[in-house]
Amino acid sequence: MYPPNINTAAVPHQQVRESSIGRLLVDMGKITLEDAEEILRQQKAKGMRFGEAAQSLGLITEADIQQVLARQFDYSYLEPGLGNFAAELVTVYEPFGEQAETLRTIRSQLMLRWFAIGRKTLAIVSVNPGEGASLFAANLAVVFSQLGEQTLLVDANLRKPRQHQIFNISGKQGLSDILAGRADLDAIAEVAYFDSLSVLQAGTLPPNPQELISRRSFGALTLSISNLFDVILYDVSAFSAGADALAIAARAGGVLLVARKNMTRVADINAMTQQFTRVGVEVVGSVLVGY
Repeated sequence: MYPPNINTAAVPHQQVRESSIGRLLVDMGKITLEDAEEILRQQKAKGMRFGEAAQSLGLITEADIQQVLARQFDYSYLEPGLGNFAAELVTVYEPFGEQAETLRTIRSQLMLRWFAIGRKTLAIVSVNPGEGASLFAANLAVVFSQLGEQTLLVDANLRKPRQHQIFNISGKQGLSDILAGRADLDAIAEVAYFDSLSVLQAGTLPPNPQELISRRSFGALTLSISNLFDVILYDVSAFSAGADALAIAARAGGVLLVARKNMTRVADINAMTQQFTRVGVEVVGSVLVGY
């Protein structure tokens, strides 16, 4: 889509259409068609690439170039301020930073150790509330979607859910409503700007989260979404909050433990690991976060 108030039929601009970077910059509203003509003249006069010529004229920034390259290679990310997502989503707003690179490393390990052998579901659990599991799960879901995997993040924390806030999701129905038979898979929301990412928010907070999660409908839901997505991540309430984590991890088959630096006790991590192992859940690994 070209910017408004420009009659594109009046001027052919054949050269602009032939430049994929130029076309994307126009489509994204970074430059006008008149700007593109000036850039092409600069490009021809100086023997530069289109992006270099545009930068030399002060019409775009290096960040604009990175965003265009991301569009060319189907690697979704946003400039700060767009999307109204939580600023802590570093994989969205700082995709080339150190934290995002660490998350991509974790993604690679999980692809090799867990998802590569036919598994699709994984629970993300911390010992105590406030140890960063929800934010970690959100960032991990983003990097899986950036890989092109059809990814679903399920907010299975029916006590203190956060994913609807992190991803700025409207609407009230979610996981609890599906399990109670008051909603269906239409409650799953596609995340704007990310073609491969969807979120199922927690929904109406129930008075009996543990009983709701233990219903047969949870197993039926897991089977249904497994046919629709490549990677399914469950953001689970903290282990210390009740038996929810054990029930959901048992459904998922595997769990990734999240510990917070200078907060989570090693003894608590070990005790949690033993509990999961006893009920037949594979502990895929553990990660240490700083937020």
